Amino acid sequence: MLTHEQERLIEATAPVVAEHLDAIAQRFYPLMFARYPGVASLFNAAHQQSGAQQRALAGAVLAYVQLRQDPARARSVLGTVVEKHVSLGIQPDQYPIVGECLMAAIGEELGDALTPEIADAWGALYEELAGLLIELEERRYHAFAQQPGGWRGLRRFRIAATRQESAVIRSFVLEPEDGGAVAEHQPGQYIGVRLSIEGEPVYRHYSLSATANGRGYRISIKREPDGRVSRYFHDVLTVGDSLDLLPPAGDLTLHPGDEPVVLVSGGVGQTPMLSLARQALEQQRQVVYLHAALDAEHHAFRDEITLLQTEHTNRLKAVTIHEQGEEADHIGRIDRALLEHYLPTGKPRCYFVGPQGFMSAVNQALADLGIDESRRHFEHFGPSRPLDAA
Repeated sequence: MLTHEQERLIEATAPVVAEHLDAIAQRFYPLMFARYPGVASLFNAAHQQSGAQQRALAGAVLAYVQLRQDPARARSVLGTVVEKHVSLGIQPDQYPIVGECLMAAIGEELGDALTPEIADAWGALYEELAGLLIELEERRYHAFAQQPGGWRGLRRFRIAATRQESAVIRSFVLEPEDGGAVAEHQPGQYIGVRLSIEGEPVYRHYSLSATANGRGYRISIKREPDGRVSRYFHDVLTVGDSLDLLPPAGDLTLHPGDEPVVLVSGGVGQTPMLSLARQALEQQRQVVYLHAALDAEHHAFRDEITLLQTEHTNRLKAVTIHEQGEEADHIGRIDRALLEHYLPTGKPRCYFVGPQGFMSAVNQALADLGIDESRRHFEHFGPSRPLDAA
């Protein structure tokens, strides 16, 4: 617990640290990778290069500083961080590494302004945050391990089947090598994957694109031209190959209720929407599903959605939007006018996933159309960070 003097120092210096937090985050990751090369495999190099990882770290630290006096709200805000950590199998002994390197980065950035007393206060704050995250993550690990078919740590799976869903998206059905049962996941969640490329372990997480069946999981991956791991899945891995999975995670899950559900996806952002749609329909809810793709060749799961619409004619309205071609309901992009046309009356729950620019535009359009922030839900593919819109 922080002392009264440390609390005072945190309050007095928080504006200065906040001002320099992006620069601190830029220093932090290279410093940590240099001191502890083994942790680099937990991070996506593309997210480092784009600055997304650095912004996510800065945002999490700022959020905790602002909310720590309200423990319940702080735990809620940190929930997304906890889910990402669970999908990577983060352990308590990794937190001191982060703390050491974070304080070193703060020292490098602030120089003489960081007195020993201020350093001690911020070090204590980090320990408080780390302790809270460790507690929340342990609860998640324990709860999942206790489920039928659950496990702790890594579990070996093999690729049981693959299917090409579009020109760039392929599905992989994964079943456990031990032949045992597989714990259920919530629709909308993702799963952590560890595999070895050229002898180097790499971690990623991918949305679970099918509902739970007790036998295995399905992930659907877009082949990115510069994506080291996605290219490895598409170009190297095949039926019979093995990889390790961590527990399913993620908080883009369906809120209970009977209000209409609006799903909006762009490209591979479609993957978590498939199971969300099925769950909402099973609950007898009205569903409007808008999916945007480049063209018919890049439109994945079209047959799956068509079958779902046939099974639920009166409750599912599926709308396709292509940027080019002639095989969609609309040609162009999803914008405010299109959303306004298809939004159901009342107070729908809106879920949207896709590229960052796509989600920001959809988020702003929904806000302009009067959809309250509490009813707008999204999942960013990569380090969590807020959208630009309100």
